[in-house]
Amino acid sequence: MVTINLAYSAPINPSGASPILSEAQVWNGLKRKVRKAHEFVAPILECEVLSEEDTEVGTKVTRQVTFDKEARGSNDIVVKEVVYEFAPTRVDFYQPDGSKIFNIVSVDQGGNLILTFAFEWWHPQVEAESEEAKQLREKYFKMARGAVEGTINAIRKFVKQGEL
Repeated sequence: MVTINLAYSAPINPSGASPILSEAQVWNGLKRKVRKAHEFVAPILECEVLSEEDTEVGTKVTRQVTFDKEARGSNDIVVKEVVYEFAPTRVDFYQPDGSKIFNIVSVDQGGNLILTFAFEWWHPQVEAESEEAKQLREKYFKMARGAVEGTINAIRKFVKQGEL
């Protein structure tokens, strides 16, 4: 069994970005991403919120997402996820196979907003150190980069359109 842990970070407001996004806009964008994942993550084709409730620590959302088969790499293309929102900095996604995804808004030493996605992908059928594990890590790194940059771009687009 192998667990692939990786993370990718990008500045939310790099030089030349317009409009400059505030922490509140980014948080509202991440909340939208929980409920309308298909607007942010290309491999997600559909997203249906099954339930939503406020808890002591944050909002809990249970959703069902349908992935593109190629992106998922398995027959399990419809996944029921439990998501926790911890305003205004973190969203945690828990998948039924034990995999976890964390979306984190932070700041660097200069006060610039940073978006990080951290992943813990479980693969009980894959051997650690194998060629397959190496290929999965490379695939997930590309996916992580695309997810972070795509999320920032989508939030900026929705702000420009007056939707956030």
